[in-house]
Amino acid sequence: MPFIQVNILRGRSPEKKERLIREVTDVVSDVLEAPVQSIRIMINEVEPEHWGIAGESVKKRNEVSK
Repeated sequence: MPFIQVNILRGRSPEKKERLIREVTDVVSDVLEAPVQSIRIMINEVEPEHWGIAGESVKKRNEVSK
């Protein structure tokens, strides 16, 4: 049973997350030749202040780039 975890920044629409689940499931099923019924997808949404790039949070990087 493949179990896939995806970490993304909070803020995507429910429709985008549904599409992500569907398309990741399809790719995993194709590549691993696994039935879609056995594939599990978990989306972990992370707050921008909890995600760091190059020593600073995404929240801070977004504030500076505005």
